[in-house]
Amino acid sequence: MTSELVVGVLAVQGDVREHLSALAECDVLARPVRRPSEVAEVDGLIIPGGESTTIDKLTRAFDLREPLLIRIKAGLPVFGSCAGMILLADRVQDGIDGQQTLGGIDMTVRRNAFGRQVESFEEDLRFAVLGDPPVRAVFIRAPWVEQVGAQVEVLAQVEAGPAAGRIVAVRQGNLLATSFHPEITGDTRVHRYFVDMVRSARV
Repeated sequence: MTSELVVGVLAVQGDVREHLSALAECDVLARPVRRPSEVAEVDGLIIPGGESTTIDKLTRAFDLREPLLIRIKAGLPVFGSCAGMILLADRVQDGIDGQQTLGGIDMTVRRNAFGRQVESFEEDLRFAVLGDPPVRAVFIRAPWVEQVGAQVEVLAQVEAGPAAGRIVAVRQGNLLATSFHPEITGDTRVHRYFVDMVRSARV
């Protein structure tokens, strides 16, 4: 094992480049993950935003699903943003027929809860573990969390508007998920928080 942390980004669809760029600012070796063998080579993994049903289909088509399930069950730190949040949920509402998740977080997520692409928006969020200033959160056809189990820590909720109170960031053990896209704002605090999770899990 190298001394340098290796954090992968699942690179079958979605905001892969943006997450790799954010990780490059966090003093880790950032790698795209496209093959089953590459799943075994990372200390942590990001599942990016994109289209959750497409990512689900492609992980199965590229024989990535089983290696991912094995490593998640074994404790691999994983961060899912937007579509990635859906893929880490144990339960999904408003999914399409046959849609599967990788699971791991005891939560129910509503797919496309905030509406269509034209209803995308930004909001400053108080993110419990990051302190001030608030995190600028970009929501694009985003899910929200309908319900969490007892082991899930709620990290952020929408504070204003019709979605006030909706859960948009959670953690359970080595798994982290956000409804929003921290990779496109230039604020790397969420990524640094995840990298700290990866570092702690590796020790």
